[in-house]
Amino acid sequence: MSARSIHERLAELDWKQLEGSLWELGYAKTHPLLTANECENLIGLYGDDRRFRSRVDMERYRFGRGDYAYFAHPLPRVAHELRTHAYRHLVPIANRWQEALGREPSYPPNLQGFLDRCHASGQKRPTPLLLHYEAQGYNCLHQDLYGDLAFPLQITAVLSRAGVDYGGGEFLLLEQRPRAQSRGEAMSVAQGELMIFPCAERPAQGKRGMLRLNMRHGVSRIVWGSRYALGIIFHDAR
Repeated sequence: MSARSIHERLAELDWKQLEGSLWELGYAKTHPLLTANECENLIGLYGDDRRFRSRVDMERYRFGRGDYAYFAHPLPRVAHELRTHAYRHLVPIANRWQEALGREPSYPPNLQGFLDRCHASGQKRPTPLLLHYEAQGYNCLHQDLYGDLAFPLQITAVLSRAGVDYGGGEFLLLEQRPRAQSRGEAMSVAQGELMIFPCAERPAQGKRGMLRLNMRHGVSRIVWGSRYALGIIFHDAR
């Protein structure tokens, strides 16, 4: 796998099956797409302040317990290629979701076209990030919105090894249906796997037509060890 580009690895995924999972469950998970070496190299960047535009202490802002850092330009190769090439596969799904919600399917076919729109609206700061948790750390349920423009899907890749580097720390997804109780999912994600999920909302078929479901995501408590993850958000921030 290491000899193939990320572009090639993404192209080999069963995108029809992944889209089906997104429509049915609200998320989709791939097999390990990043290599162990790529994951370790990304973790190794976390201590280098030159690679990041800002750092956030979650506890200070009551976001959870842990910390994360937004990459500065230029993005690391893996983050840049994953963001650029995954967008091309996700944009048809995003536009079909727009149509299902009664909106104009207006996302451009390539990432740069979408980022140009973000920048024109004042959203110019890169949003790909590394997240870090130690034992007892967690991430509260939230949405990653950074301005008026938002791409409806995003990606998380867990860089650490569940059961080896850390315990606990499941990926959490909460779905809020109109006039109904919320539904939650808790998922263990292996090193290098991609979790694809909604940024803030998704369409779903209801008994009387299409519903707009509010979505939030987070991370459950880390029981022991250290957990790192790469977040790929396609819209930039103000």
